[in-house]
Amino acid sequence: MSTILNAVKKSVLALLIAGTCIGAASAQVKPEQAIAYRQAAYQVIVWNWGPMAGMVRGSIPYDKAKFERNAKRVAQMVPALIEGFPVGSDKGAKTEALPAIWQNLPDFQSKMKAFETESAALAKISSSGNFEPIKLQFAKVGATCKSCHDKYKAE
Repeated sequence: MSTILNAVKKSVLALLIAGTCIGAASAQVKPEQAIAYRQAAYQVIVWNWGPMAGMVRGSIPYDKAKFERNAKRVAQMVPALIEGFPVGSDKGAKTEALPAIWQNLPDFQSKMKAFETESAALAKISSSGNFEPIKLQFAKVGATCKSCHDKYKAE
């Protein structure tokens, strides 16, 4: 019995040490890693945004299932974005993020929160299939994107 107990204790200790190491490693993200992370998150959002924009503009037929799926994907990705902007990640790789983000972080975070809120609302309303309210909510999400790009993204 004591052999099993010792093995369990060693396993728990190993997990605690591994968790501490992983936590320490993730706390010291290199700027280029943060930039790559946020660019990847934006790429997923853009990939899903494009077909929805086409449907809203009427350039491709409205497909309820596809719109709903894409809206949910966008809503899932947005909360991850703020993680990609740690202090010090304004340099280290090519980025269109302006230094103004870190000079006015509370405003930037507020804009990102609005993007998160409006994206979640779009995901929710997209399941209704009622296209007119969906288009209105899509425009609200787009406005949150624009408010951030106008101030914090190099064009």
